Amino acid sequence: MKGTLTQWDDAKGYGFITPDGEGAKLFVHIKAFGLRPHRPFVGERLSFREGQDAQGKRRATDVQGLASRAAPPAPAPRDRGRVQLLVPAFAAFVLFSHLRWGLPNWLWGLYSAMSMATFIIYALDKRAAACGDWRVAENTLHALSLACGWPGALLAQQLLRHKSAKPSFRRIYWLTVAVNIAAFVAIFTPLLKS
Repeated sequence: MKGTLTQWDDAKGYGFITPDGEGAKLFVHIKAFGLRPHRPFVGERLSFREGQDAQGKRRATDVQGLASRAAPPAPAPRDRGRVQLLVPAFAAFVLFSHLRWGLPNWLWGLYSAMSMATFIIYALDKRAAACGDWRVAENTLHALSLACGWPGALLAQQLLRHKSAKPSFRRIYWLTVAVNIAAFVAIFTPLLKS
């Protein structure tokens, strides 16, 4: 059968295909697409088979894209230009604090290790989302950000385009950044001390 993807929730990984001609919309899950170079997008022309899920409900299976054109570019977040500067600005502040007040040497290693680990976890979660596999809980991603991994999370959001569009996730993420930076200033600099 052929049809058009008329609804798609990228964060949840499912949507609906409207078949050509007559017929009700069919549910489609990201797993039905298999491996492909881009995420599904509304308006994409598709071929598929009609199947059933475990409860006997109709759904699309063996979904393939019909058009050779790539997916439209995802809109850049409004704050993308500014946020890319946050990581080097924070690194410069840490360096300044180290030179001015003598930060412990292990602090650089902590931020570096946690950022690298967080970036890797984001990459694995993005791959799991594309394959329809078990995902990393959002609370785990937020905990990693709070535990000094927020620079790696920010780079993953910008470079991998993962978890960069969901407003509720972004709000909590920015809260973890603010709390981490405030804790850094309070603990390692005399700026908040009287």
